[in-house]
Amino acid sequence: MASVFSGPVYVVRDNIDTDQIIPAQYLNLVPTIAEEYEKLGSYALCGLPESLYPVRYVREGSLDSEYPIVVAGRNFGCGSSREHAPIALGSAGCRIVLAESFARIFFRNCVATGELYPCESKDRLCDLLRTGQVVTVDLDACTVSVKDTGQVFSFKPLGDVRPVVDAGGLFNYARKTGMIAS
Repeated sequence: MASVFSGPVYVVRDNIDTDQIIPAQYLNLVPTIAEEYEKLGSYALCGLPESLYPVRYVREGSLDSEYPIVVAGRNFGCGSSREHAPIALGSAGCRIVLAESFARIFFRNCVATGELYPCESKDRLCDLLRTGQVVTVDLDACTVSVKDTGQVFSFKPLGDVRPVVDAGGLFNYARKTGMIAS
């Protein structure tokens, strides 16, 4: 599995809830059906208020985002326990969310689904970065390097959850390690 990811970031603030990540009206989409999984990504972060986020995470009429890395403040993914939230982000092409902190259930859903890496930053990156800046995230070194400034920030190691996300989620990990039959 890749351990280095580069690309432009999409920056959000504190308390981004699961209804902002994927509004309730799209929860009827079934992620295990390929076409519906793709469609789910087109709605990722569409619940954000346009007054605060004039640049959309996924452009109108597109299925994927141009931002593989989301940078957030505190309590990212708060609200309901919908698995659709990390799945929608993953379907849109997000690989990593770098947040100051996560709602526990969102963090667990990221790991369980294997859709993206939930990385806790040691710095308040949502105040230091702006949407569109290009960064390189190294999961092994636990660093975020900002291309245009040369700044390097660190985040907490993923620890025991890393191999689960690497495997593509809990069930794939359980099969891979022999916990359940293939």
